[in-house]
Amino acid sequence: MLYPNNIKKNYVKINNHANRGMDLEYLLNITNDLYIDKKRAYIYKKPTPLAIVKVNYKEKKITEAYFQKPSTLDYNGIYKGYYIEFDAKVTKKEYFPIDNVSKHQIEHIKNIYEAKGIVFLLIMIKDEYYVLMGQDFLNFLTHNERKSIPYSYIKEKGYEIKYSFNNGLDYLEVIDRIIEVDYEKRKIS
Repeated sequence: MLYPNNIKKNYVKINNHANRGMDLEYLLNITNDLYIDKKRAYIYKKPTPLAIVKVNYKEKKITEAYFQKPSTLDYNGIYKGYYIEFDAKVTKKEYFPIDNVSKHQIEHIKNIYEAKGIVFLLIMIKDEYYVLMGQDFLNFLTHNERKSIPYSYIKEKGYEIKYSFNNGLDYLEVIDRIIEVDYEKRKIS
């Protein structure tokens, strides 16, 4: 497959309902590769930290390992001097179950937000893609006792993004708007 600037990328598309989250990750990985290729941003999928216990060196395989600690969010990187971290989430329901975000991830979102990083959830719901900023997610948790976030809240507070061949799932378009507002706030104070 050729991308802009004749960059050749090969991906295997996972195309079944059981792997919808993998489909979202697939789109994000393509998007992040496009950002890197265009020197627009450097955002990467974070590997889950593993402790390797046994290795079969003859076959060059890890035969036993365990998770060292819970992972934080899926992606992190840098864009225009801002630290960005986000998690990709998929729901097949008409709402987003809050327990799709583990307690340590919620704590991590708070920490990144308080450190002035850009943190968000990229949610696929009803075959649409939304960026829900960390602050809006945390505000919902603070002011609601619900166990799920309604689609209407995501649609109202989130930023819908569309997939295109040239730009992938261009979430940086939203981040540009967020940075602009943040910059204006900093200029005033």
